[in-house]
Amino acid sequence: MPVLNTPRLSCSPLQEHDWPFFLALQQHPDVMRFVAQDRPVAEIREAFDARLTPWTPGSTHWLCLVVRDATTRTALGVTGYIHREEDCAEVGFLFAPAAQGKGYGFESLQALCDYAFHQGGIRRLTATVTAGNVASRRLLEKAHFRLEGELRESYYLAGRWHNDWLFGLLRQEYLSNNA
Repeated sequence: MPVLNTPRLSCSPLQEHDWPFFLALQQHPDVMRFVAQDRPVAEIREAFDARLTPWTPGSTHWLCLVVRDATTRTALGVTGYIHREEDCAEVGFLFAPAAQGKGYGFESLQALCDYAFHQGGIRRLTATVTAGNVASRRLLEKAHFRLEGELRESYYLAGRWHNDWLFGLLRQEYLSNNA
């Protein structure tokens, strides 16, 4: 399973001891505002357990990496991807409020893209963002993901339908922007 390192971060596979951090992220209303409604702890635990399964390129479950400060080892967020086709995967990320706005999301997404395109056999990465989640949209655009469309009333959250923004990044685009 991959471990991705940047000058400030270490992104390593989710482990059993990460449960309290994962639960706190999943229960924080600001973190989950555009992602999911309140869920029972048992449902969150089920999602956590599914991400503990050893992952290799091509696995059908999420690669879930805990993003940590490289010096203090403090958990800052999670990032990863899931294959939607053999050479296409969807990225996702969540960061604790204290870690937001400091460039950690961008730095870890760049490392994830680098891994996906160089070692993971990925041709195309996608991201689906609930319309209104401007911070995630800006992060993806900074990483050169392109807005490819908007699905109207695609996601039911907090008692109403929301549009989804669809983003994509091709391997050749990534390589030309990061040469």
